[in-house]
Amino acid sequence: MEMSETLETSRDIVRSKIRRAARWGLRLLAAIEHRLEKRRSRRTLCELTDDELCDVGLTRAEAKAEISKSWFWS
Repeated sequence: MEMSETLETSRDIVRSKIRRAARWGLRLLAAIEHRLEKRRSRRTLCELTDDELCDVGLTRAEAKAEISKSWFWS
């Protein structure tokens, strides 16, 4: 194997590892964004009136139960 072929193979390995890390990072960011969106939704739910909750089919007790959930784990 020539030196240029060895360098080419090394570059391919590095590129593969960078792409894998980038995909992992994007999945992590997507998961965090999903959890933050749930948090925003729960905060909005907290601000609804009883009539607005009724419109979406929830009672105040159900809304409180949802709001009390962890923003990250559930």
